[in-house]
Amino acid sequence: MADGVRHAARPAGTRLLGLGAYRPAQLITSEELGHRFGRTAQWIESRTGFATRRVAAADETVHSMATVAAQEAVHDSQVSAAEIDLVIAATCSTDGTGGVAAEVAAALGAPHAGALDLNAACAGFCYAVAAASDAVRAGSARHVVVVASEKMTARVDPDDLGTSIIFGDGAGAAVIGPGGDDAIGPVVWGHDGSQSSLIRIDETTGRLRMEGQAVFRWAVSTALDVALAACARAGISPADLAAFVPHQANLRIVDAVAAKIGATSAVVARDGADCGNTSAASIPLALHGLRRQRAVAAGDLALLVGFGAGLSWAAQVVRVP
Repeated sequence: MADGVRHAARPAGTRLLGLGAYRPAQLITSEELGHRFGRTAQWIESRTGFATRRVAAADETVHSMATVAAQEAVHDSQVSAAEIDLVIAATCSTDGTGGVAAEVAAALGAPHAGALDLNAACAGFCYAVAAASDAVRAGSARHVVVVASEKMTARVDPDDLGTSIIFGDGAGAAVIGPGGDDAIGPVVWGHDGSQSSLIRIDETTGRLRMEGQAVFRWAVSTALDVALAACARAGISPADLAAFVPHQANLRIVDAVAAKIGATSAVVARDGADCGNTSAASIPLALHGLRRQRAVAAGDLALLVGFGAGLSWAAQVVRVP
């Protein structure tokens, strides 16, 4: 190393080396939300699939949740802080000043790491994994920490039924480094910016607004097409998957896509039932949960599919660390 710059060798492939997560302890139930809006818990759960949502406390920030998740991922990977060359933070719920990746890098004790904040909303983790994998393959980094952290409850209008029953908070992280040719497959990504107004921030209130039914129809169609395309680019059949890990937008969407994809042997991640829709954090939280439950094993193939505001999407097949 010279002048704090590490020159990494270019590996043939990349892989996930470790995972981490942070789930706030505080919960809000569908029953509590039902009282707020004059609905039953069953009414809410039938439309979302969510029984509870994680809610960050006042002192739990996007930065602090990201740091805890990243620390666990680094420990799990057995990569030292001195070996971290880049930190990428995916989030859409900061106050706009950024600096999440830089704060995480400092907390990890990685003073020479690059630091990049990325916003692709609910597809952010998949975009960040693709960027990290490409950085390792290109030789500009050898080990990359990817962390997705969201405090969505701070962006939601508590009086808006359409969003209050959906969103939660949390963070998930992964370490990416050199690995086998097929351990992180090629990314499939894209956008439909012509429909960006379906999920937006209200200019007057600064709160999130969403056209629920239109988003549902778009998401089911898009997630299915992108999932199949990612499998094809990875050179596998959906039947080869051990896990299907889509963004936990709404479990009706998850179940609709899972029923059509043809992943007959795959466990379907339904982490949203307990955490709600945590935007970019939902995929790493769900993958972390499957591994913690021993529903997947090291080396298993998992399909990650992110989709949401923008409108944007991204997906790739990865091997479980």
